[in-house]
Amino acid sequence: MDIDYRLAFDLAPVGLALSRNRSIMDCNHHLCDMFGAERGQLVGQSFQVLYPSADEYERTGARIAPILNRSGTYADNRIMKRLGGHQVGEPFWCHVTGRALNRSAPHEAGIWCFEDLSASRPVKAELTAREREVAACLLQGLTSKLIGKSLDISHRTVEIYRARLMRKYQASTTADLVHKLTAG
Repeated sequence: MDIDYRLAFDLAPVGLALSRNRSIMDCNHHLCDMFGAERGQLVGQSFQVLYPSADEYERTGARIAPILNRSGTYADNRIMKRLGGHQVGEPFWCHVTGRALNRSAPHEAGIWCFEDLSASRPVKAELTAREREVAACLLQGLTSKLIGKSLDISHRTVEIYRARLMRKYQASTTADLVHKLTAG
């Protein structure tokens, strides 16, 4: 029995994208639906259109390149934004997993998977770009020192952002904050 890999790609229950130099070369129907976009709005575009800000797109690319160089794969939870439809511009939590086809040039070509986490983890507070990055790192269980190293900021700066997040989510401890971030 022959397997139709194009059909499997198109009908996969997760968003899939093939990339070249951080641009979308191909994507499936689920990715289009997740971001509220037509295929023509995504293919040929930079992934930047799916990020809340250009700054987050740049920092994420810089942060994941060394990891892709080392292991060939990368995964995290991050806030992305809807491109169109009735939810245009809406931020949502997304689990992103990727594989570089060439570890020595990690952004050259890759395969990316996107899973919408908004049903179980809605975004309720207005967060700055840096707060979103710190929140994503907290959800990975990283300490302030590791977050600082990952984001190339001091651990004291991380603590300031964590305190802001705690105020916005009315959390009394970091564990309470993580719980509230997870629950939305």
